[in-house]
Amino acid sequence: MIIAFLAVALGLALLVLSADRFVEGAASTARHFGMPPLLIGMVIVGFGTSTPEMLVSGLAASQGTPGIALGNAYGSNITNIALILGLTALISPIAVHSQVLRKELPLLTAITALAAWQLWDGEITRIDALALLGVFGGLMAWTVWQGTRKKADAMGSEMALELAIQAMPLRLSVFWLVVGLLLLIASSRILVWGAVKIAHGFGVSDMIIGLTVVAVGTSLPELASSISATRKGEHDIALGNVLGSNMFNTLAVVGIAGTIHPMSVGPEVFSRDILVMAALTVSLFVFGYGFRGPGRINRFEGGALLACYSGYTAYLVSSVFGN
Repeated sequence: MIIAFLAVALGLALLVLSADRFVEGAASTARHFGMPPLLIGMVIVGFGTSTPEMLVSGLAASQGTPGIALGNAYGSNITNIALILGLTALISPIAVHSQVLRKELPLLTAITALAAWQLWDGEITRIDALALLGVFGGLMAWTVWQGTRKKADAMGSEMALELAIQAMPLRLSVFWLVVGLLLLIASSRILVWGAVKIAHGFGVSDMIIGLTVVAVGTSLPELASSISATRKGEHDIALGNVLGSNMFNTLAVVGIAGTIHPMSVGPEVFSRDILVMAALTVSLFVFGYGFRGPGRINRFEGGALLACYSGYTAYLVSSVFGN
């Protein structure tokens, strides 16, 4: 059991390091090939930080532990909103003034509603998974089209400045892109192996392990990048990381895992996890949309999000020890 805990710790550490290097290398490589800064921020950075969730969930599904796969995706969404945005808002209130992000908020709400509808019957079939991937493909095409049409955007300006500060030669960019991806794959395998061993050793369900330890671990890249961006005043990048990651998790991560291995779960996943994820998404929409002007997630709202995360986690822990 000690080896399993060490494997989880090592896997998480490598996951955070490799994800950071992978995203930096991918963003810099895209810049060298002329991709607009706005698209780099929305696609490469926003979705790139979700690569750990994709690899961990895909690997877990292929090894016959769909609970970890689904728990990781939905648990990461809950962690992204309640823990990450809660912490970043406490550090510095998050201003929401990008038109692109204003459009993404209702879109994320609709995607969350789709996830809830699919899981109403307690399973993600292969057809459900393929439908999620189809929506994801359409969303990516729409994102690229929108990004190429828009000439000026706050998020694009922030991303251009960030890329200029972190500029690196093309060879080094490609090197970190490849090495980061290889380390991501290796660390994902180590993490999943350790998580499965711990779950079986303590008699905890794969779903609970996925919702807690694995979800928090795979969300660490979003936490680091969002806090860093917020402290620099780059609020659109901070919020964009979370919005892009949650869309990626709900559509691509669950879609890939469900295509590999259709997933059946207990009714508590809908009544507990899906509803919490949906409520947090709606609260983010209300906090950040800004119906009467520029939106803002203030410190009080950040504290409320953190309180929700603490209560949810405490409930999960009590459900384990209460059985």
